[in-house]
Amino acid sequence: MAQAPGTLDAASLRILERLQQDSEISIAELAEQVGLSTSPCWRRVNDLKEAGIIRGCVAVVDPLSLGLAVNVFVHVSLEKQTQAALRAFDEAVRNRPEVMECYLMSGEADYMLRVVVEDLGQYQKLVLDHLTRIPGVANIRSSFALGQVKYTTALPLGHLTR
Repeated sequence: MAQAPGTLDAASLRILERLQQDSEISIAELAEQVGLSTSPCWRRVNDLKEAGIIRGCVAVVDPLSLGLAVNVFVHVSLEKQTQAALRAFDEAVRNRPEVMECYLMSGEADYMLRVVVEDLGQYQKLVLDHLTRIPGVANIRSSFALGQVKYTTALPLGHLTR
């Protein structure tokens, strides 16, 4: 249960900004950097977790170091946009480890996926063996990333300080 925007004070926002840069920082170091003592800082971090604002802490792994060199943005159109068709597609892509992100869209395509694979052969296998077999899929268009210009997991927080 996330708090309403604008209900976070300056200290909590400083905590969020710092944790988005490095979630492995010690509570003592975090407290010093955001201008709090250790116990209140620890309580605020726990409150942010309990409120659902901090959803988790993960390692950001370099895909190239694991041989995952191909990023594909996949636009999928369905035959019909019924609840059953949407649910079937959602369930099918949730189980695919190559699908890093999936969004229900407005516009030309019903879904946009970001897929990470080793090579074109692996992508072809994903499309032919999995995506085309999902009931109701009418069209699949692919755009291949030539390079990554920016990647961040840190959300902008400036609008909360106005």
